[in-house]
Amino acid sequence: MQILDPSHEEGATAFAPAARLAALEGAIVGVISNGKEGTKGFFSAFETELRRRYGVAQVVLRTKSNFSAPADAALMDEAKRWHALVAGVGD
Repeated sequence: MQILDPSHEEGATAFAPAARLAALEGAIVGVISNGKEGTKGFFSAFETELRRRYGVAQVVLRTKSNFSAPADAALMDEAKRWHALVAGVGD
């Protein structure tokens, strides 16, 4: 029998969260969905509220290629151009 340790790897680098935006007005907000059916209606309404209530300039909607895996490298590279990012699941 092999017992696995589920804790992080030794030497894992720490990270600091990104600085909080002062406001969303004029910002580009990316939304990454896991692709499950439950996200479609929610993220559509969420986009409307971001634009109407907070003055977001652009909402970029993207879906991961595999709902159970991390986002692809190309998607994460694209996300570097956004001011904010929201990730969601449709379970």
